[in-house]
Amino acid sequence: MSAQRRAVGGSRFLYDSFDLAQARIDAQERIDTERRAGLEYRLSRIEEALERLEKRLWLAVYGVASGVIVHGALALLVTRI
Repeated sequence: MSAQRRAVGGSRFLYDSFDLAQARIDAQERIDTERRAGLEYRLSRIEEALERLEKRLWLAVYGVASGVIVHGALALLVTRI
Protein backbone atom coordinates (compact mmCIF):
# COMPACT_ATOMS: atom_id res chain seq x y z
CA MET A 1 0.00 0.00 0.00
CA SER A 2 2.86 2.41 0.75
CA ALA A 3 4.29 1.80 -2.74
CA GLN A 4 0.96 2.88 -4.15
CA ARG A 5 1.06 6.06 -2.09
CA ARG A 6 4.60 6.85 -3.22
CA ALA A 7 3.59 6.38 -6.83
CA VAL A 8 0.96 9.05 -6.41
CA GLY A 9 3.48 11.37 -4.86
CA GLY A 10 4.83 12.51 -1.57
CA SER A 11 7.65 11.59 0.70
CA ARG A 12 8.05 8.18 2.26
CA PHE A 13 8.44 9.94 5.59
CA LEU A 14 4.81 11.00 5.39
CA TYR A 15 3.52 7.42 5.25
CA ASP A 16 6.12 5.24 7.00
CA SER A 17 5.01 6.36 10.44
CA PHE A 18 1.43 5.34 9.62
CA ASP A 19 2.59 1.92 8.38
CA LEU A 20 4.58 1.44 11.58
CA ALA A 21 1.62 2.49 13.71
CA GLN A 22 -0.64 0.03 11.87
CA ALA A 23 1.91 -2.76 12.38
CA ARG A 24 2.00 -1.97 16.11
CA ILE A 25 -1.79 -2.01 16.26
CA ASP A 26 -1.90 -5.37 14.48
CA ALA A 27 0.72 -6.79 16.85
CA GLN A 28 -1.23 -5.54 19.87
CA GLU A 29 -4.41 -7.13 18.52
CA ARG A 30 -2.63 -10.48 18.13
CA ILE A 31 -1.23 -10.20 21.65
CA ASP A 32 -4.69 -9.33 22.98
CA THR A 33 -6.18 -12.35 21.20
CA GLU A 34 -3.58 -14.68 22.74
CA ARG A 35 -4.03 -13.19 26.20
CA ARG A 36 -7.80 -13.53 25.95
CA ALA A 37 -7.45 -17.18 24.89
CA GLY A 38 -5.13 -17.84 27.83
CA LEU A 39 -7.51 -16.13 30.21
CA GLU A 40 -10.48 -18.13 28.94
CA TYR A 41 -8.47 -21.36 29.33
CA ARG A 42 -7.55 -20.51 32.91
CA LEU A 43 -11.13 -19.50 33.74
CA SER A 44 -12.45 -22.79 32.38
CA ARG A 45 -9.94 -24.68 34.55
CA ILE A 46 -11.03 -22.68 37.61
CA GLU A 47 -14.69 -23.40 36.87
CA GLU A 48 -13.95 -27.14 36.57
CA ALA A 49 -12.10 -27.08 39.90
CA LEU A 50 -15.01 -25.26 41.55
CA GLU A 51 -17.48 -27.84 40.22
CA ARG A 52 -15.36 -30.67 41.66
CA LEU A 53 -15.14 -28.84 44.98
CA GLU A 54 -18.90 -28.32 45.03
CA LYS A 55 -19.48 -32.05 44.45
CA ARG A 56 -17.14 -32.89 47.31
CA LEU A 57 -18.85 -30.43 49.64
CA TRP A 58 -22.30 -31.85 48.86
CA LEU A 59 -20.95 -35.34 49.46
CA ALA A 60 -19.68 -34.20 52.87
CA VAL A 61 -23.04 -32.58 53.69
CA TYR A 62 -24.93 -35.74 52.75
CA GLY A 63 -22.45 -37.82 54.77
CA VAL A 64 -22.96 -35.72 57.88
CA ALA A 65 -26.75 -35.72 57.43
CA SER A 66 -26.83 -39.51 57.05
CA GLY A 67 -24.64 -39.84 60.16
CA VAL A 68 -27.04 -37.70 62.16
CA ILE A 69 -30.03 -39.71 60.92
CA VAL A 70 -28.33 -43.02 61.76
CA HIS A 71 -27.37 -41.71 65.19
CA GLY A 72 -30.97 -40.62 65.83
CA ALA A 73 -32.32 -43.98 64.62
CA LEU A 74 -29.94 -45.85 66.93
CA ALA A 75 -30.98 -43.63 69.84
CA LEU A 76 -34.63 -44.50 69.15
CA LEU A 77 -33.84 -48.20 68.96
CA VAL A 78 -31.98 -48.10 72.28
CA THR A 79 -34.85 -46.34 74.06
CA ARG A 80 -37.41 -48.90 72.81
CA ILE A 81 -35.49 -51.91 74.02
